[in-house]
Amino acid sequence: MSNDAPTPGQPPEDDDPFLKKPQDPPPSSGSPYGGAPPPPPPPYDPGPYGGGPYGGADPLAGMPPLGAPGVRILARLIDFLIISIPLYLISLPFGGAVDVTSDNGDSDVGNAVTNTYSGHQLIWSLIALVCYVGYDTYFTHKDGRTLGKRLLKLRVAMLSDGSVPPTNASLMRAVVLWLPALLCCPCLWWLINIVLMFTDKPYRQGLQDKAAKTVVVSAG
Repeated sequence: MSNDAPTPGQPPEDDDPFLKKPQDPPPSSGSPYGGAPPPPPPPYDPGPYGGGPYGGADPLAGMPPLGAPGVRILARLIDFLIISIPLYLISLPFGGAVDVTSDNGDSDVGNAVTNTYSGHQLIWSLIALVCYVGYDTYFTHKDGRTLGKRLLKLRVAMLSDGSVPPTNASLMRAVVLWLPALLCCPCLWWLINIVLMFTDKPYRQGLQDKAAKTVVVSAG
């Protein structure tokens, strides 16, 4: 008679908080059915998210609920301010990250638009891109939670199994999120992603989530 015991110092797999939880155990082959084969399973229930692609099993089965769009937007705003405020303050001795002054010293919003990608502004846009992408990649790979998501009890998870995104998925997600937002079409890019948070079926994925195959779920 063998006496299997876990290896000392090795935690059981069930303690991993980021993997999907197992579903109901399969029916026992013992007394409930008197030795007869178990009855056929019930028809597939797509659940609250509408089922998986092509009618397969729902990838979110066993995972926490999807994050609410409004909470996700607020978490993103917190992350944006965490990076933007220090970056702007650092840029002030060098002329500021945003130049809204015309050549004659007068404030000119129209001129600010035409100067958006002058040499000075392009340098700061590239610096900001590195900061935002590095921030998102590090915290998403660390435990799926940026500081904003941690405050609002959200996390990023791989759609396939609910695990913390690996480095390549975290980097892909950060680049797709911030590259267009900082270098070409910020207003349009944010609008598209906000609309997708409310309308995308069944996983409420932004473009960055689709590229990295991730979802945002509740962590509390």
